[in-house]
Amino acid sequence: MSPPDPESYWCLTGVTATGKSAIAVALAQRLDAEVLSLDSMAVYRGMNIGTATPTPEQQAAVPHHLINLIAPDEEFSVAQWLELAQAKIDEVRGRGKLPLFVGGTPLYLKCLLRGLFEGPQADWELRQEIQAELEAHGAEALHARLEQVDPVAASAIHRNDTRRILRALEVYRATGEPISHQQMEFEDARPAEECRVFVLQRDRPTQHRRIEQRVDAMIDGGLVEETQALVADGNGLGRTARQAVGYQEVLDYLAGEHDLARAAERTKARTRRFAKRQGTWFRSLSECRFVELTDDGTAEAIADRVAKAGGAG
Repeated sequence: MSPPDPESYWCLTGVTATGKSAIAVALAQRLDAEVLSLDSMAVYRGMNIGTATPTPEQQAAVPHHLINLIAPDEEFSVAQWLELAQAKIDEVRGRGKLPLFVGGTPLYLKCLLRGLFEGPQADWELRQEIQAELEAHGAEALHARLEQVDPVAASAIHRNDTRRILRALEVYRATGEPISHQQMEFEDARPAEECRVFVLQRDRPTQHRRIEQRVDAMIDGGLVEETQALVADGNGLGRTARQAVGYQEVLDYLAGEHDLARAAERTKARTRRFAKRQGTWFRSLSECRFVELTDDGTAEAIADRVAKAGGAG
């Protein structure tokens, strides 16, 4: 799946808890833009607190798209997102507005910039076979098998990212060719000056403090109650939705595995690890321009810096 023209949109990204949502509203107003979500978990309905979905006030100030699309028990792929994103770019530009992608899912960003290798159709029998191997031997053993057949893919996939490990093994067994070889055509990178992709970043102590504040606010704002409601809804959280930081920790708390304070601490630690991985992804993409932030900068002032850097005057 080919990527959209990089001149047809802007992108504002950064690790979790950087402050993207408020800055995005100010930037969208500055550019006469509409916001398109670049967040793999914001597509799920009813997960507003844990995924930090833009507030009703932010959504009223600027139209937001690609959020609250499906039930949390449904599966949703990056290919589906990219197809919807391309359609939304055309729709927004057709209204004379500028598409502004906002969010922190690095895989979505890379596919937006470079396109996506879709691979063979899912072989459910083969996938169930590999899933059974995962349940029997664990993620580390499966990752070791991937290292044997496709060391390039294995080096790029975290040992706990079972979804991508399963897919890489499925493609290899179905085609006899490593997925990394088949993905090479989508590795063409552009220089940053040809794109308008801005990564917000803060110094590490500030970022960690903001993550702790974000998690505390999520708990105080009703994350436990939101999770209970999702579970009580009948179908609960699907495999993908459970990957959203905070929900599995709260589910473990609700199951009596630890107290709420421990759930909060585990969520903070997991969020810090997630932010570190996000940063690594962003630094690997040549298309990105980095915008250093300080706590004394207002959303409007930061938006003005980004707009000027992108040539908006």
